[in-house]
Amino acid sequence: MDDYDYDNLTSKEQQKLREEQIVQSYRQDEDMMILVFAQWCVNRGFDAKELYQTAYPDQVDNPRLQQGINLTVPKEEAGDIPDDTLFGVLSMYGNEDLALVISEAIDTRAATDRRLASQEGEEE
Repeated sequence: MDDYDYDNLTSKEQQKLREEQIVQSYRQDEDMMILVFAQWCVNRGFDAKELYQTAYPDQVDNPRLQQGINLTVPKEEAGDIPDDTLFGVLSMYGNEDLALVISEAIDTRAATDRRLASQEGEEE
């Protein structure tokens, strides 16, 4: 829609159009957040669906999450996504439950890695 068309709309129509544009922009940003989460999972070897379902058990089938997963690339082709970046993006969209689940998964993996390293050290 060009400026001329916009100017010919009533104020109520203009307001509705602005609201629709805001919602569309928010959805696009939210889709980007989902893609960042899904790619971070690929990069770190986590299952995005499993983490998401742990955080939100009543959202078993989330088509937007599946779309984000479908858009990921192998970790060798992806840029690094620091943990802090992921947590910041999740926080912007109020996904504290997911951030907590991710934090717990990171801690669990680190503990497992330390335990395995310790066992390997004992075997030598």
